[in-house]
Amino acid sequence: QVQFVESGGGLVQPGGSLRLSCAASGSISAMGWFRQAPGKQRELVASIQSSGSIYYTYYAASVKGRFAISRDRAKDRMYLQMNSLKPEDTAVYYCNRLEGYYPWGQGTQVTVSS
Repeated sequence: QVQFVESGGGLVQPGGSLRLSCAASGSISAMGWFRQAPGKQRELVASIQSSGSIYYTYYAASVKGRFAISRDRAKDRMYLQMNSLKPEDTAVYYCNRLEGYYPWGQGTQVTVSS
């Protein structure tokens, strides 16, 4: 199994930015960032998968144009650059394989508030 460690969350004002990092203990082709807000189901925020040297990305409509996903395959790391943050982005953010999830990590808390 692969384990994940998420980091980079924090408290930020609306309009601010954060960069999340995900360290995986193994190599995974298709990965995603997920988030879970209080009282809501976990949702996919963004994903990235590779086909040879080509990377394919997906963004949920609510974050498209504000978030950017990237990865360093050599280091088994994935990132989420979050700009123009809104209060509704407040959630615990997790990374995992896109399908057939491994055990979830602890996540990293993102709080957007003035």
